[in-house]
Amino acid sequence: MIPPGFIQDLISRIDIVEVVGRHVELKKAGINHKGLCPFHGEKSPSFIVSPTRQTYHCFGCGVHGNAIGFLMEHSGLGFVEAVKDLAQQAGMVVPEEERSPEEREQAAQQKQKQATLSEVLERAGEHYRRQLKETPRAIDYLKKRGLTGEIAARFGMGYAPEGWRGLASVYPAYDDPLLGEAGLVIVQGEDAAEQRRYDRFRDRIMFPIRSVQGDVIGFGGRVLDKGEPKYLNSPETPVFSKGRELYGLFEARQGLRAKGYALVVEGYMDVVALAQWGFPNAVATLGTACGPEHVQKLFRFTESIVFSFDGDAAGRRAAGRALEAALPFATDTRTVRFLFLPTEHDPDSYIRELGPEAFERCVEQAMPLSKQLLEVAGEGCAMDSAEGRARLLANVKPLWAALPAGGLKRLLIGEIAKLAQLPEAELMQQWQGGTAAAESRQRNDEPDYIGEPPPFDDYMDHGAASAPRAPRRDQPWTPKPGGAPGKWQGKGKWRSEPPLPPQSPRVEPDGPADNAVRMLLLHSDWWDQLNADDHQLLHELPGEHGALIAWLERRLVDHGPEAWAAMQADIEADAKLQRAAQRIMKAMAAQDEHGFADLRQVMNRLWVEQLRQEAAALAARASEPEAMARYKQVQEQIKALLLSASSANPS
Repeated sequence: MIPPGFIQDLISRIDIVEVVGRHVELKKAGINHKGLCPFHGEKSPSFIVSPTRQTYHCFGCGVHGNAIGFLMEHSGLGFVEAVKDLAQQAGMVVPEEERSPEEREQAAQQKQKQATLSEVLERAGEHYRRQLKETPRAIDYLKKRGLTGEIAARFGMGYAPEGWRGLASVYPAYDDPLLGEAGLVIVQGEDAAEQRRYDRFRDRIMFPIRSVQGDVIGFGGRVLDKGEPKYLNSPETPVFSKGRELYGLFEARQGLRAKGYALVVEGYMDVVALAQWGFPNAVATLGTACGPEHVQKLFRFTESIVFSFDGDAAGRRAAGRALEAALPFATDTRTVRFLFLPTEHDPDSYIRELGPEAFERCVEQAMPLSKQLLEVAGEGCAMDSAEGRARLLANVKPLWAALPAGGLKRLLIGEIAKLAQLPEAELMQQWQGGTAAAESRQRNDEPDYIGEPPPFDDYMDHGAASAPRAPRRDQPWTPKPGGAPGKWQGKGKWRSEPPLPPQSPRVEPDGPADNAVRMLLLHSDWWDQLNADDHQLLHELPGEHGALIAWLERRLVDHGPEAWAAMQADIEADAKLQRAAQRIMKAMAAQDEHGFADLRQVMNRLWVEQLRQEAAALAARASEPEAMARYKQVQEQIKALLLSASSANPS
């Protein structure tokens, strides 16, 4: 936890004009400074920075906050990252009492290593840029692709010359281990005396890959003429992971806000060409399929994503993987669409041949996620037969189950029922009834029962007055005379040992989402004790819960931790948030004695719910080894979280 006093001290020492001025061109306007808002497109400056109040405000789009909030919004940093960044600029050390000296030392060493590797990569990027200016052949190639020097400079493009050891003139020691660790030099052989070293990138147009903060973390290289591979990426390093990064995201931050959506394409050249033709909101995956971490990262900057793929079979497969990655994040307030270009075109060639207006029309006509889901599920299904419709239901159920609860998920039931020629109520009962029962069991840490329960005459259910049913895990049963009391545990087995105790109603009477939001509203200082992944999980909560979390974090950035009484008056200014907060607080007004351990337990339950959704999506890809490997990891994570929950509630 970062003490609130430290936050206030930090803000008082930081000059917000200097912080914002690194990213926005500001001009003095009386006692304030003014510039073009970096969060939306505008021609007349309405973005005001106040050095006396240490805040910024845009009269055009309404964004406002302090220096911490600016770094979070503009650079995509988390709260803790933004605080540490500003503290470093101010020469202050962020208190981290909860970490041991060994952990702090290890973190410091890791941070220093990453900074060093980024410096090594930045130096290589400068070399590649100089080489591009001195190589007419590379310049001619870019001109033929329709690129200007201005756009090449904006993306820091360069050229890696021919030759095996071109970087030897750039660094003092070509055998420096950092060159290999950064992925710039390939090292063959284990014996130092016999090792062979040579440049990884040779005779290629170079695209520096930047982190959201703007640090060079890797490179992509494209051949000028014929050659394989066509694109070559940096390997995995301590600063670069292909499965988490997106090319062009750093450059696209302002474009995402101006255009209102992210355009995900497949190649570096597509990103650069689209930016030149008026689409500065394009990003690309780095030689991998679009995964959940890519989608999650994009939704930190925008509420709308358009995936652009070729219309061939490979493009359709890529779209299927992107669909699976996006489903768990497709809340009712977000949009995900799919754009398929003619098979002979990629975005670069399409926009050069037909123009930006034609491409804009394609974007406007992009297929919504709901339709893409039904098309993927219905592929190969003969809808004129019962067998084909049954196959559709089998295909679509895991995709539907991966969606977060909300209006979209509910509405899709009707679309699916119509295609399958089933009564909507029947399908809703079959799917939503099973989901509700499973969620109820999950809230009590109960496993899904496997197999049929024993015949009714083998036990007498307490208070049963109608048809027989399997006893819940926390319900006793009485056997036939002479039998021993026990519990049903699935798979056709009984157990006589006592069950795990049910979750304390004091901790979670209305579900983990309600409880987590309520605890944080009552104890806002606990926010900093949660990690960045917890913060992201809370922001991903659908509907009113996510809206309240977003409001709370903005409030913490502006004012620091406060008592609920101090925040209540301001939250009532928003009718929607007021109703949500009143419902959550009133429903649990009788239970207000909590410790942070209770919040941690509730967070674990939210993680279990998210992981179960991910497992459902992975199960639909059972034929893919990578999906099954991840599925096993997810199941282990779920088991560990459930074990933690049970140990926290001893009988």
